[in-house]
Amino acid sequence: MKDHRGRLTKDGIRIYEQADFAGMHAAGAVAARILDDIAEHVFPGQTTGEIDRIITRMVEEAGAKSATIGYKGYQHASCISVNHVVCHGIPGEKKLKDGDILNIDVTVIVDGWFGDTSRMYVAGKLSRKAERLIQVTHDALFKGIEMVKPGNTFGDIGHAIQSYVESHRMSVVRDFCGHGLGRVFHAPPNVLHYGRPGTGAVLEEGMFFTIEPMVNLGRPETKTLADDWTAVTRDKSLSAQFEHSVGVTSDGVEIFTLSPGGTFHPTY
Repeated sequence: MKDHRGRLTKDGIRIYEQADFAGMHAAGAVAARILDDIAEHVFPGQTTGEIDRIITRMVEEAGAKSATIGYKGYQHASCISVNHVVCHGIPGEKKLKDGDILNIDVTVIVDGWFGDTSRMYVAGKLSRKAERLIQVTHDALFKGIEMVKPGNTFGDIGHAIQSYVESHRMSVVRDFCGHGLGRVFHAPPNVLHYGRPGTGAVLEEGMFFTIEPMVNLGRPETKTLADDWTAVTRDKSLSAQFEHSVGVTSDGVEIFTLSPGGTFHPTY
């Protein structure tokens, strides 16, 4: 099956053309630059609502469009998940405290292409256990990315992440996953962050998707709060997440959302 955006595999995964990589790089660069620039606005006493208002302005100033404002009724340009919030935290007027860790997730649309990325931030002084969690989550993402090349499977990606995380006695969240994207926000495949080698769809050149492991210091179970968005750890343990948008090349992977300033990791 072909259209102006390439063909679909038997698993329903879109295969994009070589020329489409440029559009994804452009969208990814805008999202990554916003996450670079927001870092100075994360500090004790700051509210997540103010951080989101600044991000909203940054998206507009970049000439991009927020993919999340209006998405299923959501009204913010970011999701901001603090401490034991796993994902989809709604920005609000509660002030950050010293030692809080937070994931900021931004998706922008540039010329019809979606750039989706998230990373961790720290308000004030980082505790040793939070530092360890952030480091393991960051490294787990890159363990997954290392498995991205034609001929490998999505199970290979999930297994690399899961085995690394569990070797550090932490847990991978199973209730949420990465996803295909390109000229749409969410599309096949579901990119699980756990699994068995050699299982799942086979990677092909031209596939675009996110890898975004959520890692808990405690157990993997989550629950969604009454707002129908905010997911938290059931055992109240700290959670962290990093996300990149990637594309499969002829011999490996391109990351579309690399930090322009090299600040993807909060302490690097």
